[in-house]
Amino acid sequence: MGNIWGRSVLLGGFLFCGLASADEGMWPIHQLPKAAWQKRHNFAPSDEWLLHNQRAAVRLSDGGSGSLVSDDGLLLTNHHVARGQLHKLSTPERDLLRDGFYARTLADELRCPDLEIRILWSHEDVTERVRNAIDGKAPPEKQNGQRKKIIAELEKESSDKTGLRSDVVALHSGGQYVLYRYKTYQDIRMVFAPEEQAAIFGGDFDNFTYPRYALDFAILRVYEDGQPLRPEHFLRLSDKPPESGDLVVTVGHPASTQRGLTVAQRQYHRDTQNPLQLDVLKKQIAAVTTYMAQGSEQTRRGGTLLRHLENRYKRLVGQQAGLLDLAQMQKLKTEEDALRAEVRKRPELLAKFGDAWFKLQTLYAKLAPLGKRHAYVSISPSKLLTMAVHLVRLPEEMKKPNGERLEEYRESRIPALHRELLSTAPIYADLEEAVLADWFAQVQTALGNADPFVQALLNGQTPANAARKWIGDSKLSLSPERTALFQGGAVAVQASTDPLMVLAKKIEPLLRKARLEHEQQVQAVENIANAQIAQARFSVFGTDIYPDATYTLRFSLGEVKGYMKDTRPVPHQTLFYGLLERSLSQAEKSPFDLPTQLRRGLYRLPLWTPMNFVFTSDTIGGNSGSPVVDRDGKVVGLNFDSNLEKLANRYYYVPDEQGARAVAVHSVAILAALRTLYDAGPLADKLVVSPTLP
Repeated sequence: MGNIWGRSVLLGGFLFCGLASADEGMWPIHQLPKAAWQKRHNFAPSDEWLLHNQRAAVRLSDGGSGSLVSDDGLLLTNHHVARGQLHKLSTPERDLLRDGFYARTLADELRCPDLEIRILWSHEDVTERVRNAIDGKAPPEKQNGQRKKIIAELEKESSDKTGLRSDVVALHSGGQYVLYRYKTYQDIRMVFAPEEQAAIFGGDFDNFTYPRYALDFAILRVYEDGQPLRPEHFLRLSDKPPESGDLVVTVGHPASTQRGLTVAQRQYHRDTQNPLQLDVLKKQIAAVTTYMAQGSEQTRRGGTLLRHLENRYKRLVGQQAGLLDLAQMQKLKTEEDALRAEVRKRPELLAKFGDAWFKLQTLYAKLAPLGKRHAYVSISPSKLLTMAVHLVRLPEEMKKPNGERLEEYRESRIPALHRELLSTAPIYADLEEAVLADWFAQVQTALGNADPFVQALLNGQTPANAARKWIGDSKLSLSPERTALFQGGAVAVQASTDPLMVLAKKIEPLLRKARLEHEQQVQAVENIANAQIAQARFSVFGTDIYPDATYTLRFSLGEVKGYMKDTRPVPHQTLFYGLLERSLSQAEKSPFDLPTQLRRGLYRLPLWTPMNFVFTSDTIGGNSGSPVVDRDGKVVGLNFDSNLEKLANRYYYVPDEQGARAVAVHSVAILAALRTLYDAGPLADKLVVSPTLP
């Protein structure tokens, strides 16, 4: 298959251009477009450079990315990535989110209750082994079962052989399968975090906007065998800011893009899936806001969840706007039509792949009326009820052969599930009750009182009373109670009279049935059709096409670069001066107030010190906390956000000419904050090669 770099292909009257003119793509380490990078940026990283960054990059189980940044295991990530652990480590008397945290000694560091990090150690293409295990003539649901079985076998085989966590990931919608092996660490301790208000200055008003003024960073430490990790590979922070036009590389774990969807799939997202999800999120936000209005402790308990929901809502609004852009949707349709026309021209491609688009069109025409049921037969909003269902399922799933289990119960996944179920992190029953009451009301409205799932959840009661019944007398919020059920296995689970366990046993068959129906009727068809389209794309364009993001390690190139907003130039960086000006101009009212320690220290800091900057790298959610490195591999920034112009990036690449930008915290700002604002100079000195004042 040919290489498309530096050339254009005329298909069906439409010009498909190579990517040499733009920094498009979140590229896996095993598929880097080095020739294009060399041509565009005079940058061709060596294998040593790449391996060093690969093994310094970190994926956090809470979502997001990070990097090892010292010879004694310090880990740098975003404050909002570490927020969940800071919340779990807080108490009414010691609020780490409100007040910040700094461990001046190793003994002062706080162990995170349920955090795991993963470092990609090796990878292997296993596409042929997966394909050879699947009977292409079998019904879709049987092929789906065969696919799951071989993936489970490959993961177990690799894990048994190497001792590393092993995940088989479908790239290009199943056009390729890659086995990723990770070193994992579970002893992670909190070292430093500024006050949350310093990290989220501007609140939801400024989220996904620019200019920004956020100190969105936190520092943790990785331990091995009770001692700080001594990594061979770690990065250093630069004490000099990047200039406009400088090349930067983002090294992280973007969670999910869906640029490979067909027109039919995008239309389903636009017309059914996204509107449903937006409605769900809006009601969840209202429920948590009402709960938090009860008092200061409820505000503390619910704040992290509220920010998570608000972030998801605002991001999805932007993504949906991208799908409502008629010109862009027409462009995507034209591209799809041109590819299909090229497939029709070639008899061998038509025979193999020609019906793939029709399969998806037919599937999604039937799926749209069922969208509500797929969305609402779920318990995902409730942490406690989800745990209860896991406890019910776990003994039964573990009896099955590894390849026949539900995916989350495969042997490779069990350690993570154990960590979640046995976590000592506090779970607040009153918050869970508020969340569950809202969800019950949403399910009732969507599906109606006659629906079996609604009847099982409510048992003839109002949503509020049902939530109170199931949560009120439950002890599952206590870690010892969950541990006893976990260790007791099937006997303990069947004997349990805990209200949430009673409900979980009642609804588990309904959840399983809905899931299996979706897998057999939807996923099985999608897997086959998506893989066919991917292979058609390879046949026409060649294999130098980046895959959608899958929470696997990716490298994205870009430049530090401002942009035009209407007729106004937007600078590539902001300064601490702008933070002070924005706070004072808003009369220091929330969410533009400055926390006490930051406010006091700000007057000791040169206000022309850089704070945040924008750059053109192709990024998405999951890249939060990714190191932004220069040509030499030094960290010049920490990715933490995108601007509004970039939010449609999930469904298609938004070019930098349209003002799409990622947003980062300057490395200089991190060092300045540690030294001048928070009296953490020794910590800053560990992060640079030659410590100097910023």
